[in-house]
Amino acid sequence: MNRIKLLLLILVSCSQFQTTFAQLPSLPDTDQEAPLNRAVNISREALVTAFRRMNAEDIATIRMLEGGEFNVNIRHLENITPENMRLLTHADIIDVWIVQEGSGVLITGGEVVGDVHQGGVERFISVGDMVYIPAGLPHGIKEASAITWFNIRFPEHRN
Repeated sequence: MNRIKLLLLILVSCSQFQTTFAQLPSLPDTDQEAPLNRAVNISREALVTAFRRMNAEDIATIRMLEGGEFNVNIRHLENITPENMRLLTHADIIDVWIVQEGSGVLITGGEVVGDVHQGGVERFISVGDMVYIPAGLPHGIKEASAITWFNIRFPEHRN
């Protein structure tokens, strides 16, 4: 659990772009495996490049680190409406979101009946907000013109 706390602290620092990190040679086109024997530094420039690439190429997710039981992604969604929203549920995975650009309405909880989401809690999220989503809780962006966030996923070991 200490690695997860450290990772969260690093990403919160990155989210404000106040800490300078050594730059990766380039953004990986595929998942970069998270090493067990050294730290991985992701520079502000690498993050900005990832954001620009996502916008230019209409990419919804760039996985920055793959750790088997956990991963670190940048997620970007545009033109989300209640009609085209996607509700996710991860049975054994916790999500932590840190909004970097844009804003939107996040819905958590409730249930899917047929193809329709019913119930749940709606909240407006914007740049700087951090959201903890426990394992097993349905969640998704319900409305947004554009929103980009760090998405840190790790296993729930209490279940």
